Amino acid sequence: MASVVTDVGGPPFSLAEVRSLAARLADDLVVTPVTAWECDETLDALGADTRIILKLELFQRTGTFKPRGALTVLADSAPDALRNGVTAVSAGNHAIAVAYAAKRRGISAKVVMTSSASPARIERCRRFGAEVVLAPDVHAAFEMVEAIKRDERRLFVHPFEGPLTALGTATLGLEFAEQAGPLDAVVIPIGGGGLCAGAANAIKLIQPDCLIYGVEPVGADAMSRSFAAGEPVRLERIDTIADSLAPPFALPYSFDLCRRAVERIVLVSDDEICAAVDILFRAAKLAVEPAGASALAAALGPLRAELAGKRVGLLVCGTNIDLETFYRHAGRGQALNGRL
Repeated sequence: MASVVTDVGGPPFSLAEVRSLAARLADDLVVTPVTAWECDETLDALGADTRIILKLELFQRTGTFKPRGALTVLADSAPDALRNGVTAVSAGNHAIAVAYAAKRRGISAKVVMTSSASPARIERCRRFGAEVVLAPDVHAAFEMVEAIKRDERRLFVHPFEGPLTALGTATLGLEFAEQAGPLDAVVIPIGGGGLCAGAANAIKLIQPDCLIYGVEPVGADAMSRSFAAGEPVRLERIDTIADSLAPPFALPYSFDLCRRAVERIVLVSDDEICAAVDILFRAAKLAVEPAGASALAAALGPLRAELAGKRVGLLVCGTNIDLETFYRHAGRGQALNGRL
């Protein structure tokens, strides 16, 4: 686990800027709901005095939070920059979001995904009109997208880094803080940090006393290691079922914004994630991908002592998963929860 470095300043955007962007994107996004929720597992782990509020961002267009950043980048790019279309690299969700955003803008998209990506995600990109190029692994994928950017002069839409991406995800933090009312803590999944960078800082603008906790998979802990090192680091190996939370490195902008707002980052195992997948399906009737269950996994695991008795927001960030893979993860979770 890693703790925040203090005295790094406030967010580089204002609430007025976030609200203005939300209004600009209103036709391309939906305001996802929040709901108060409890189940046997939360009552046992956190106690009856704990109040859990789920932010159901899995109901966003394309099934995840990702269109918020992609649409923002395209909305703020000059027509000349978009003339040859856009490109992106992703395990799936960002690629889908860029394909969606490009279709809304009437431009072409060429995205790089790993060969291990879910066929359902690849097909969804193609349904939005994107050309999909497959890479053997995540490191090769980043090299390939750089070549496409250079050779075809496409605008590269980064999966998590940059001011526009953070401003886009800040619209999610704005929604959550205003919908849920006063919160003692919010738990946000962290991959590259683009989601947490914007959402956490927006929440802090509205509710400065709210504690923000980040959660990463044990096998993809780039931000935790970066916090410990005091600078972004690169991972040599990634090993987690939560592919949406598994970039090979952290980068300076999102790293800095996460440091400004995050109280602590905790790690969860794949077993803990699968157990949370099962609980959300069984008790909330939500079919989520592993990343979407990670906030609950953290609340029931490494954060249970800190969250007990508090009013807690959990971000359910995505649901792009095929039936066979979901069945495998949920079945593993059922066994771990003693439900088989």
